[in-house]
Amino acid sequence: MDPKAAVLGLESSCDETAAAVLRADGTILAEAVLSQLREHSLYGGVVPEIAARAHLEHLPRLAAQVIAEAGLGFADLAGIAATSGPGLIGGLIVGASLGKGIALAHRLPFVAVNHLEAHALTATLPGLVPGGARFPYLLLLISGGHCQCVAVEAVGRYRRLGTTLDDAVGEAFDKAAKLLGLPWPGGPALERLAAAGDAARFALPRPLLGRPGCDFSFSGLKTAVANAVARLPGGAPTETDKADLAAGFQAAAAAVLADRAGHALAMLPGATALVVAGGVAANAAVRHALGAAAARHGLPLVAPPLRLCTDNAVMVAWAGLERLRLGLTDALGHAPRPRWPLEELPGAAI
Repeated sequence: MDPKAAVLGLESSCDETAAAVLRADGTILAEAVLSQLREHSLYGGVVPEIAARAHLEHLPRLAAQVIAEAGLGFADLAGIAATSGPGLIGGLIVGASLGKGIALAHRLPFVAVNHLEAHALTATLPGLVPGGARFPYLLLLISGGHCQCVAVEAVGRYRRLGTTLDDAVGEAFDKAAKLLGLPWPGGPALERLAAAGDAARFALPRPLLGRPGCDFSFSGLKTAVANAVARLPGGAPTETDKADLAAGFQAAAAAVLADRAGHALAMLPGATALVVAGGVAANAAVRHALGAAAARHGLPLVAPPLRLCTDNAVMVAWAGLERLRLGLTDALGHAPRPRWPLEELPGAAI
């Protein structure tokens, strides 16, 4: 593929409306992300119908905006990549339909991007590490909806080594934050509060720490926070109580993630790196713990820049480019999937 060939990426799987134009050499020509935080914060979480309507209203404009900023026309593109699952089905339909329409109008290849694969392949984007991460590597995918250890062997070749038995870690962050009276989204608010807290004050559990395998469990940790709040004297927790509980929760979650990632690395002896992706990858304490775990195995920790941890279209465009390089395209009849495991993705013949 010509290094100057460009792809338009569209992301609409949850509550971020995003578009980006990326060149095959990894150069980001233009990107735009529109947050729906204000619309959903009133309800304490994402409302699927509101999210879908916002995508429908704003995504066509963002797509035209990034194309103009890149100095291109739609017909100049090498292809269109749109998130087609997993995610909220209304938003997926909006993004995939827009992508298919552009592809049809301009006779361009269409790539139905798996949102999890987009996170997984961000590490191969040139510039994050010299030359991009090399296969195989271990992916720790941590977000509000996913918590998995995945062996990334090639584009389209993934083996899930472990997953959560209950809550995803991002979901646990949000629930713990809600117990402390923090606003949604809870993860960033909890991290800010934890900076002023004493992580050792409350004896919170570290679920599955040291156990064989690399599965996760966070419901017990969340329940422990609820119990600690209930046992506080005087009813409502003070600001000091909240900060100490936030720090304790964050320390426990980071320790569990590092422990399980370490076990997963032992299950993948040929790994070239530990890669972390997803919204929780933006947490500094989690990054520090994972960096130490990777170092104990003599490996680097590869983490996207903070703006690429959360949902974005740069990673969608890059996943599209990686698939186009291998001749992996999708028919315009491809149906978006609210559930789409990585293991079900087609890969190139070997």
